[in-house]
Amino acid sequence: MRVGILGPLTVEVDGRAVDVGGARLRTLLARLACEPGRLVPVERLAGALWPDAAPTDPANAVQSLVSRLRKTLDGHPALVSGAGGYRLDVPADAVDAHRFERLAGEGRRALRDGDPARAAALLAEALDLWRGTPDVDAALAARWQELRLTAIEDHVEAAGPRAPGLVARLRELTAAHPLRERLAAQLVTALHAQGRRAEALAAFEECRHRLADELGVDPSPQLRQAHLLALTDRPGGNLRTPLTSFVGRDEDVTRLATQILDRRLVTLVGPGGAGKTRLATTVAARDPHPAWLVELAPVAEAAEVPAAVLRALDGGGQLEAPQRTRRADVTDRLAEILAPAAALLVLDNCEHVVDAAARLSEDLLGRCPKLRIMATSREPLGILGETLFPVGPLDPQAAVRLLRDRAEAVRPGFEVTPAAAEICRRLDGLPLAIELAAARLRSFTAEQLAAGLDDRFRLLTGGSRTALPRHRTLHAVVAWSWDLLEQPERDFGAAIAVFPGTFDAGAAAAVAGVPDAGPYLDLLVDRSLLQVVAGATVRYRMLETIREFALEELLRAGRAGPVRSAHAAHYLALAERAEPHLRAAAQLDWLARLRPERANLHAAVAHACDSGDAATAFRLGAACGWFWTFEDNHAEAAGLLGRILAVPGEVPPDVRTVVLAVYLINSGFAGDFQFDDGLLREVLRLAAEVPPGTGHPFVALVEPVVLMFGDDGVRGAESVRRRLAGPIEPWSRGMLLAILGNLRENDGDIAGMLAAHEAAAAAFREVGERWGLSITLASIADARSRRGDFATAAALFAESIDLHHQLGVRDGEAYQRIRLAAVRRHTDGLDAARAELRRFAEDPAALPRDVSHAMLELGQLARHAGDLDEAERCYLQAWRRQAESPLVAPQYRALVQVARAQLDLRRDDLPAARQRLADALELAVPVRDMPVVGQVAIGVAALAAARGAPGTAAEILGVARGLAGGDDLSNADLVAQAAALRDELGAAGFDEAVRRGAALDRAAALTLVQAQVLRR
Repeated sequence: MRVGILGPLTVEVDGRAVDVGGARLRTLLARLACEPGRLVPVERLAGALWPDAAPTDPANAVQSLVSRLRKTLDGHPALVSGAGGYRLDVPADAVDAHRFERLAGEGRRALRDGDPARAAALLAEALDLWRGTPDVDAALAARWQELRLTAIEDHVEAAGPRAPGLVARLRELTAAHPLRERLAAQLVTALHAQGRRAEALAAFEECRHRLADELGVDPSPQLRQAHLLALTDRPGGNLRTPLTSFVGRDEDVTRLATQILDRRLVTLVGPGGAGKTRLATTVAARDPHPAWLVELAPVAEAAEVPAAVLRALDGGGQLEAPQRTRRADVTDRLAEILAPAAALLVLDNCEHVVDAAARLSEDLLGRCPKLRIMATSREPLGILGETLFPVGPLDPQAAVRLLRDRAEAVRPGFEVTPAAAEICRRLDGLPLAIELAAARLRSFTAEQLAAGLDDRFRLLTGGSRTALPRHRTLHAVVAWSWDLLEQPERDFGAAIAVFPGTFDAGAAAAVAGVPDAGPYLDLLVDRSLLQVVAGATVRYRMLETIREFALEELLRAGRAGPVRSAHAAHYLALAERAEPHLRAAAQLDWLARLRPERANLHAAVAHACDSGDAATAFRLGAACGWFWTFEDNHAEAAGLLGRILAVPGEVPPDVRTVVLAVYLINSGFAGDFQFDDGLLREVLRLAAEVPPGTGHPFVALVEPVVLMFGDDGVRGAESVRRRLAGPIEPWSRGMLLAILGNLRENDGDIAGMLAAHEAAAAAFREVGERWGLSITLASIADARSRRGDFATAAALFAESIDLHHQLGVRDGEAYQRIRLAAVRRHTDGLDAARAELRRFAEDPAALPRDVSHAMLELGQLARHAGDLDEAERCYLQAWRRQAESPLVAPQYRALVQVARAQLDLRRDDLPAARQRLADALELAVPVRDMPVVGQVAIGVAALAAARGAPGTAAEILGVARGLAGGDDLSNADLVAQAAALRDELGAAGFDEAVRRGAALDRAAALTLVQAQVLRR
């Protein structure tokens, strides 16, 4: 099927035209075609069909129209219904409006990439699709009309100002759109290009008056530039036509063109190879006045700068020096030449003669009122009136476009792969480095080149033979700037290259061994060898290419080892100073202090491990372990801690204990909580060697945590009680109480769990520690929800989520968000719960295991609402998403199987339900999570009831109560089954059966449940 909406509605089915009669049917089809392949909700369709007054039952009214439209389309399968709406299931290109958007976008990109012929062809094809006013609602029609005008303007630009018939076409367009400045600028340019200067000036004046009268604004820079070009009508300058396209920096070109029109001195500053010269000459070529490029790189002496400018002007041959009766110095001659005419000088590569370039610029600008100067330099000229224009790396998309463009010249058919983006990232997005890399793609694949960038200075050689020597290799690019430094500045720059990420002035001073790093940092920033990173505090970073060069200098000087040791010592001191505060009220301030230092902390660990410095490595692990546990990457934390544990050497027992314990915790979070028994015994042995009340506070938690992971609830609870009986600081007390609460919950003691967690929360509130409080509040909320106190549970979940947000930790809040959404079913209604869960499930940043949890809850809502097909879809997606997750606890898989068994029972498929419940029981029992075993028992009770054994079903509900420590009033299956069985058995019979089941010991209870599951 193909649909046309750029004009009267047209429809083609299998190559033949279909007449869609009736205004509302045409509106319906057009509205669906606006979003091909996407579900359009009924309410939006109703708004388009009945804009003034919607019918009483819009859903039925829309459905009736859809039925009529299906008949008109001979039942074509492209018209599809979905949950709450309808969609036209066709490719985007099957609708002319979307094909137009694609072609126009490709045309604009081709124009931006310097390929006007291809751009013109694409834009012409796009514009040919238009047949009239779009047959859609006003807002969408206006949007596509705007896109059409932009495409027309792009097509005019691609065709060039001398295209036949262009002036007449532009006059029609500007008459129809008199306030559209780009069209007006194109008309002025076209008239001027065709020798009709007076008409061009008149067209500008007409538009300028209209803008002032109707909008009260001045003409845009683009329109002003076209006017100035027509006004001066002066060719000149010495700029050459570039041999390659200019890629990226569209916004920079516009901004710089505006600045150089309004300011008299603009200096482009940035690191070597950033593309300052190409940007400056690109803008200069579009300037309305003659522009001269003065290449200062070959100038060896500062005194030669004025002469170099004069040679450039004489080479242009456009401005004559008047006859003089006496010989004047070169600067006087330059002023005499430049004073009468408006002109633009581009002083390129000023950094090595910056003082002379600054003096000459100030002198000429003062004596030549119509002169403007654009300078490129790795540091500012530093004179009054100078406007700085920083030129940094290309953005990632533009960098890849540049690599592709240059690679295609040496390797036709080059295809962009992820390795291309890696090359551009490793080369900091520097255009010159990317162009050197592209040249090497003649001999290497992108993957080989990316892998070889660790030796970038050997690899990236062989630039253009006609380029300046310092632009022929990447090493020469950086060396040009480095060699301009004095020796103390080089020593400082080499030292700070050990920072892999950003750093502050204090760290730089400590690592470089200077009392005050400020003057050195300022100088390196001015020389574009260092970048200031925006943020709450002033921090710095080196581009990777410059950093690699500086590291080579550090190694060559034999200083790498001592400097790296100083770096590790500085960050060890910082981590040990921060560690106690991460367990107290100041943790937010210290997290903010540590987070920018993650790369530096990792580098400090790497150096300590590589050099065999066990003392430093283990102290770093003990100081950073809790910080790393806060963060969202447990696998990374486990890797760092595991590397530390492999370093041989004598280490105090409490330090080694903390590192091993935090390693086990993070490896558990990152995997499936399966631990090496040898490591568990080792950490228990180490912890036992630490005298009570000494060492790191985490040591007191080791034995209870290990026993909790080992599902040894009795010994775990005893270990907690023993430690709580002695002197202990509040944070450790809170953690021990939280562990005790988890142990009691696993044992089905919900009342004991609640008491322990509430005491833990009080301890965490006392010290102001948010992470432990957040986790504890979530457990309390679960207990309150089980008791039917949904309002309190919702408030506690919300507070837990807020604490996570304060900490900046998002990985741990998924459980709370999903549980809060589930509780909202009871506080805010089914729709609110469903909407919140869908938002979470559709979040692209959500982890597969968390999406699985959300889909399980959505399935529960759908099943309880009677939508069994939707429930099945959700359960199946929950089950499949588990396979994508590195962490799926067996008891969670058991819960999904119980839910699917309940669905089977709703469909009277007892064999399938029995098998799923058997699987669930097999998953849940070995891990001894009694609340989950209780939920399995609730499913088994439903199976018994379906088999016609209500007494057994009620008794198994009693088993569920005993296993889980009470009835879970948040479980809709339990509530519904209890009510049904009470009606069937009578209150007394039901209560007696439940009492019998609850009174069974655990072994007998499990035997009863298993017997029902094993029965076929």
